[in-house]
Amino acid sequence: MTDLPTGYDEASFEAEDTGPLPVLAIVGRPNVGKSTLVNRIIGRREAVVEDTPGVTRDRVSYDANWGGRQFTVVDTGGWDPDAVGMAAKVAAQAEVAIMAADAVLFVVDATVGITDADEAVVRVLRKSGKPVVLAANKVDDQRTEAEAMNLWSLGIGEPYPVSAMHGRGSGDLLDAVLAALPEAPAETDPQTGGPRRVAIVGKPNVGKSSLLNKVAKEDRVVVHDMAGTTVDPVDELINLGGQVWRFIDTAGIRRRVRTASGHEYYASLRTHGAIERAEVVVVVVDASEPMTEQDLRIMTAVEEAGKALVIAFNKWDLVDEDRRYYLEREIDRDLIQFRWAPRVNISAFTGRHMEKLVPAIEAALEGWQTRIPTGQLNAFLGRLVAAHPHPVRSGKQPKLLFGTQASTMPPTFVIFTSGAIEPSYQRFIERRLREDFGFVGSPVHVAVRPRKKKPR
Repeated sequence: MTDLPTGYDEASFEAEDTGPLPVLAIVGRPNVGKSTLVNRIIGRREAVVEDTPGVTRDRVSYDANWGGRQFTVVDTGGWDPDAVGMAAKVAAQAEVAIMAADAVLFVVDATVGITDADEAVVRVLRKSGKPVVLAANKVDDQRTEAEAMNLWSLGIGEPYPVSAMHGRGSGDLLDAVLAALPEAPAETDPQTGGPRRVAIVGKPNVGKSSLLNKVAKEDRVVVHDMAGTTVDPVDELINLGGQVWRFIDTAGIRRRVRTASGHEYYASLRTHGAIERAEVVVVVVDASEPMTEQDLRIMTAVEEAGKALVIAFNKWDLVDEDRRYYLEREIDRDLIQFRWAPRVNISAFTGRHMEKLVPAIEAALEGWQTRIPTGQLNAFLGRLVAAHPHPVRSGKQPKLLFGTQASTMPPTFVIFTSGAIEPSYQRFIERRLREDFGFVGSPVHVAVRPRKKKPR
């Protein structure tokens, strides 16, 4: 992003959470530039932005820093008093964000002026009693800045003219925001690692957002029958089993991402970014429908990213007893390459077997972090070669000289050999590693380093 306001400390974005931060909720009617302003405040392109109204639907939190102070920015969907259907759910999420925030940034389109929807939002803000900062957005020149002064008539304080697109006036706006926010309390018992990160991914309309709401035991994200309801990845801190987890709800991964346009394309990019950011990925599959090639593609993408994997078959309540018998065998056949991943049969609608999800995630994380001592690994390789030596090819038989585990997360092994070994034998080593050491829920990477021949 260009022309960012000065005052950002880039190193602060890499720091771990230092405690409960003050929360700023950004509200306004649809298409006034809230998500663009969010990107301007946090100093990076995170929120999905498009000219079409209603792209943002959930309340999405981001970490921000200005003038050496950290705070949390909550982006919300457009607030419309006459909304029905999914738009009404979006407006309800915006109201929840207002009640949970320490201060509110109310965004108005200065080029349009005050509308009935803006006045309805003002009534909600006055009822909440929260400090409000008024942002007159889309002020790109001096003439529009004069028009922004008409927003004094809203009666909620001074309007700050700003251009979220170009950064004009953003410094003064952020100074006003810091004045409205309380100071962040000091952290008395810092945690070094932070909550474990769990991404929920899958095809559109398989129940990812319903699963997050069921885990959180409240409506954290908007749920609707229309596929593609979730656009931005939604991070939520949830306490389960006495431990805090960071669950990331993502947009559905469509089959042809390259042909997607507008916010669908950027939503897919954010989803792949959420997979890279997570430690364990829960791939949600619709159990009421046959498994598709796209489901397998998503699991393969998680494996290639080197993340721990849990497969959740949702909507299990829609599968009758006779169908379940054959479905189990179809799953075993289709998921033969992912037998190592824990599977849970759940229903996010009824809550069936939801208690099995966290043990499966913990088992996958444990396998993801497993380390095998070098001595134990080489003893295993010695037994393996003695029982099943590499086949002789062209009168030569490569030997396994030495092995070591180079890293964890995921477990990565390097085996030094006297010559190149066949891919089938390399897969055989990986399979036997799983049989002897487990690695439940984690991909295992085996790299072979043939010894270089000395030049004559």
